[in-house]
Amino acid sequence: MKKIIHILLFLLVINLSSTAQQKQTFAIQDGNFLLNGNPVQIHSGEMHYSRIPQPYWRHRLKMMKAMGLNAVATYVFWNYHEIAPGVWDFKTGNKNLAEYIKTAQEEGLFVILRPGPYVCAEWEFGGYPWFLQNVPNMVIRGNNKEYLAATKAYFNELYKQVANLQITKGGPIIMVQGENEFGSYVSQRKDIPLEEHKKYSAAVFQQLKDVGFEVPFFTSDGSWLFEGGALPGALPTANGEDDVAKLKKVVDQFNNNQGPYMVAEFYPGWLDHWAEPFPTQKSEQTVRQTKKYLDNNVSFNYYMVHGGTNFGFTSGANYDKEHDIQPDMTSYDYDAPISEAGWATPKYNALRELLKTKETPNIPEQFPVITIPNISLSKVVDLEDLKSKIDPIIEDTPQTFEQLNQGDGYVWYSKKFTQPISGKLELNGLRDYAIVYLNGKKVAELNRYYKKYSCEIEVPFNATLDILVENMGRINYGSQINSNNKGIISPVIINGETITGNWEMYKFPMNREPDLTAYKNPGKANRPVLYQGAFDLKKTGDTFLDMRDFGKGIVFINGINIGRYWSVGPQQTLYVPGCWLKKGKNQITIFEQKNETIQKEVKTITTPILQDLKPEKG
Repeated sequence: MKKIIHILLFLLVINLSSTAQQKQTFAIQDGNFLLNGNPVQIHSGEMHYSRIPQPYWRHRLKMMKAMGLNAVATYVFWNYHEIAPGVWDFKTGNKNLAEYIKTAQEEGLFVILRPGPYVCAEWEFGGYPWFLQNVPNMVIRGNNKEYLAATKAYFNELYKQVANLQITKGGPIIMVQGENEFGSYVSQRKDIPLEEHKKYSAAVFQQLKDVGFEVPFFTSDGSWLFEGGALPGALPTANGEDDVAKLKKVVDQFNNNQGPYMVAEFYPGWLDHWAEPFPTQKSEQTVRQTKKYLDNNVSFNYYMVHGGTNFGFTSGANYDKEHDIQPDMTSYDYDAPISEAGWATPKYNALRELLKTKETPNIPEQFPVITIPNISLSKVVDLEDLKSKIDPIIEDTPQTFEQLNQGDGYVWYSKKFTQPISGKLELNGLRDYAIVYLNGKKVAELNRYYKKYSCEIEVPFNATLDILVENMGRINYGSQINSNNKGIISPVIINGETITGNWEMYKFPMNREPDLTAYKNPGKANRPVLYQGAFDLKKTGDTFLDMRDFGKGIVFINGINIGRYWSVGPQQTLYVPGCWLKKGKNQITIFEQKNETIQKEVKTITTPILQDLKPEKG
């Protein structure tokens, strides 16, 4: 059986590379995936263009090919491309989806497109643009005209980019997913009648067809959730199902008693949250399950084969009863076969031994890794100095990020008191992390993860209360996706009294590196500060910033936000791709929120630290 499969895979690859830009056929018929009428098995890996620097796309695709795969699957992240209402970007840098798909084809890989509109993916707001929450009457993932009008506009813009990249038009796209894990959402929102859920999923599926997609469709759900997630006319695939008999039984039940059979999310690792242990999976377990699929003619897609990085503010969050939010880490390493920095892991090598044929190419050379001499942080600027240059928005009550027309980053809330008050300060509507200052002195850290929403406070005459609030990523999974406002979303209460009148709000979206040229005032400990330094390089390469001496914040390298750090771990380093460094002068800017000690320098190391957990006390 294995020999036959390898022959079919070889024919599949030859067909793809020799007939690029020529129309082909890919069909789901008679219980098989058929390429130009011939049965094939899909051996795919999930890899997201947005989580890899564009200059590294080809290398990572070559890594997949050298592992023995014949397809790459990717979500499309709506909020990555609609950067403001009605403003679309499918061309800049990592946003060039069409280029990513073309590169995959050049490397001999088919493409499985997963456009959502909901994607989950441990991504900010599950892929939705934050500003949808400002549209009156809109209900995310609901059967309402405002939402469906937005999804239609998104699909129309997406299709313009990928229409000619379908296999029927000479491109590599062989399948398109309808919605995503909708059965899970149905199971969590039993307050909505199943009929209404079905109307929504049918409507969004029809939109995908109406814009012009003509390759086969599929759905992706847990095997026990097909009733809510399966769509007529789309192949049901089972996420994470390792029982082949169960897989075939449930697919047959929802697919006219026939295959083909596919696990669209086969997990070789798992996602990671701040302040929680880093999950791992032994190579032997992944190899054993892969062999089981091979032996039983089950197609699969490793989620993830290469996770990459949640650069900037792209990471999302989960929600559970123990923690009101579980923010996802910057690293999306996922314990995947290909590491965050693109390295072949022992898991990769073991799977390659199982999957490779005589035609499988060699593993591409790893990008060089360097250390940088300790980087001196020559400038330390108090964030309040930048605040003094911003015109505040003044309202009687604190406003949410969305009311302030801000998606990400931070908002500084400030309130002057003419009368004293003391007692418990309550921020029950904190979303998500706050540091509280009174007359410039730090009073407390409040934190949605640890459900710490209050502290004791004594406000004297003519005092100023400052609350710096961070959005740690909108929830991307589950019923709470429709409760995703950020900032302070309920009244501020002191000693049982609601504090109103003349709240000043200063916006710090941090969507670009702050310009510190005009600022000279040195920052102090226990104040939010911006550090800046420069360093010279004679050669470039990948490296890892060692953030163990810092508290909580973000880092810019040459103007690029490479992500969040937080001392609780388990991630203690930040990946710096060498393609974002340059020979000669480079610049680093660090926004440090906690700043318990003034830092003089930052170090780099050659290997990541992803399993060093140092949780804070609640």
